[in-house]
Amino acid sequence: MGAGKSYWGRRLSGYLQAPFIDLDAFIEEGEGASIPDLFERVGEQGFRTLEKQYLHQLQALPPAVVATGGGTPCFFDNMYWMNNHGVTLYLATPVAVLAARLRADESTRPLLRQVAGRDLEAHIQTLLQHREPFYKQAAVIAEFSEKEETLFEQLCNALTSSR
Repeated sequence: MGAGKSYWGRRLSGYLQAPFIDLDAFIEEGEGASIPDLFERVGEQGFRTLEKQYLHQLQALPPAVVATGGGTPCFFDNMYWMNNHGVTLYLATPVAVLAARLRADESTRPLLRQVAGRDLEAHIQTLLQHREPFYKQAAVIAEFSEKEETLFEQLCNALTSSR
C-alpha cells in the first residue's frame, strides 16, 4: 500500500507499450463491488480467494503491466504464479514514506481502517515484516528514490534486462 504500484504501473505500461491493469479495479469491475465492500461482505480470506481467481484470469488476456494489491503476493501460491507468468517487481519504499502517503486515505483501505494515525507507521512496519519475504521473491527489486526520473530509469533498465 502506498508504494506507487498504480502510478508506476501506468508509466511503465506507456514505456513498454502494453496495457495497464490494476488488479483491484479488475476485481471491483468483475464483482460489482468495491474492495472495502468485498472485505466487509466476504472477509479477508474470501477476498484473497477472489483475488487469486482474478489474478489467474489475467493469463487469458494479452500481456500487460499489472499492479496487484500489496497483499496479493503473500497468499496461496500467488508470488510463485506471478514469477512464472511474468516479470515481477517490488517497489521497496521506506515505512516513513509509505505512512506519509497513506495518511490521507486510511479510511478507504480495509487493512488500515482500525489503525489510529499515530500507530500507522508501526502497523505498516508489522505488515512489511510479514510481507517482505514474499516481496523479495520478485525478479526485480527497485529501491525508492525521491527523484522520480531516477526511479523510472531504474525500473525501465531492470525490466528491460529481465525480459
